[in-house]
Amino acid sequence: MNNAMLSQESLTRIDREVAKYPADQKQSAVMAALAIAQQEKGWLARETIAFVAQYLEMPEMAAYEVASFYNMYDLAPVGKYKITVCTNLPCALSGGVHAADYLKEKLGIGLGETTPDGKFTLKEGECMGACGDAPVMLVNNHHMRCFMTPEEIDKLLAECK
Repeated sequence: MNNAMLSQESLTRIDREVAKYPADQKQSAVMAALAIAQQEKGWLARETIAFVAQYLEMPEMAAYEVASFYNMYDLAPVGKYKITVCTNLPCALSGGVHAADYLKEKLGIGLGETTPDGKFTLKEGECMGACGDAPVMLVNNHHMRCFMTPEEIDKLLAECK
């Protein structure tokens, strides 16, 4: 297999994830492996997903099903800052939709779009498990921001400049 698709560092990280499972269950590490590949590449192209599937000795379609199901995986290029806004019912009732509308206006893009300069991508997300802190946003899949009023959104955008 050609391991040039991912760096040795990423392959080592994937190997550490694989080691957490029985030897005949390598595919159990698919979510972590896809996340590692996305961290290196910025998004998951079909050939990257295929590489991960081959590396984990599983069908490519099974890896693609995982990548296409969860919104933390990006199947197309995204901006430097991916902002995912929770618009599930509790957040929606507590300002999530207004926060999304405010971001759309400030960035000049719609949900699922990226600013022309490639800096911001705006996504709609499902429950992030912090309903009492609504409206909630996730930045680059790792940094949760809570109580996102227009003032807090302005601060977030300024931090990303």
